[in-house]
Amino acid sequence: MTLELKRIIEAMLFAAERPLTTREMRAIFAEATDEEQPGATAAFRNVREAQIVAALEELKIDLQTQPRAFQLVEIAGGWRLISHAEYAPWLKKLLDEARPHRLSQPSLETLSIIALRQPISRADIAAIRGVEVDGVIKTLLERDLITIVGRNEKAIGRPLLYGTTQRFLEHFGLRNLDDVPKAAELRLQAAALRTAEQQVEQKQEQPSETEVIHEGKPQEPTQPN
Repeated sequence: MTLELKRIIEAMLFAAERPLTTREMRAIFAEATDEEQPGATAAFRNVREAQIVAALEELKIDLQTQPRAFQLVEIAGGWRLISHAEYAPWLKKLLDEARPHRLSQPSLETLSIIALRQPISRADIAAIRGVEVDGVIKTLLERDLITIVGRNEKAIGRPLLYGTTQRFLEHFGLRNLDDVPKAAELRLQAAALRTAEQQVEQKQEQPSETEVIHEGKPQEPTQPN
């Protein structure tokens, strides 16, 4: 049997547990060996990235034109095979068993702030949300959805700055950070965030009830004892 480049790539993506970049695929081709049939791997050892890209496009078209249960998509800077949405009811149970629990509302809100404002400090996140975020930050770090990207050298104490990870892109099915606003969940959270910020600004601009009373009605003189 003569092996085709695009079929080898299909097998790679099928076995991979994460998106593969064309550079990673090229490295696999260069390092692959087969003691029983050394000629099979040697024929693809010098494959170029341009050839891999062309093979990926052919494979993508094949999957689009054939009645297959999965498709080829570009995610997190790499390529991955994923099932079509209509098969979700039958796959949900398997995924629930294999993957961690879904993100909680506080975790999703915090993650959306980090994704849209990164790099951002813990104090700034807490100020935007209006609550402490230590536990949520810890959870997101453990889930590898965010990471420490540096320190704010201009702020007192040089606080740590947080940003999203490659795993974040994979989790939401995004090609890169430019696609973040396209994630429906994050869009909703961003809208809620803007509304909350506007309410805070309006509250700060409005005089307090005490100030209104003092300005609108003169105070009665204090009677001597």
